[in-house]
Amino acid sequence: MPLTLDMTVPLPAMEAAVEGLVLVNLAILDELQSAPIPPPRLYQSAVRYRRPGKRTWHTIADLYDLLEGDCKDLVGAACAEYRFYDGEHAVPIVYLTRRAHRYHAVLRREDGSIEDPSRILRDREARIRGRAEVIR
Repeated sequence: MPLTLDMTVPLPAMEAAVEGLVLVNLAILDELQSAPIPPPRLYQSAVRYRRPGKRTWHTIADLYDLLEGDCKDLVGAACAEYRFYDGEHAVPIVYLTRRAHRYHAVLRREDGSIEDPSRILRDREARIRGRAEVIR
């Protein structure tokens, strides 16, 4: 069930909230281990990035039901997967964008690199769309 938030939060609190989503997702991944068919990893799934505009926070289970999520949803899922499957402590990072003064979430891998699941899924979708246009 989606969690709906309606509050103004400062940047450190938003980061803490995304970390909370990561922890919820870790519990869900642990439960899904006993499923007959475990879900694919985020980047191998059919989940797509969708721009924010909603105040609903989606867990990893919601992402696979809806097949879409915004940056915080995707970062919450990706961080949880790195921790659960790879033993890598990826952490969410939230920053205020210059454009539209909105928050955007990315993650920091253990090696210090920054990964943006929204961009990765957006780029994948664009490549798929490009291939479909070539086939026509």
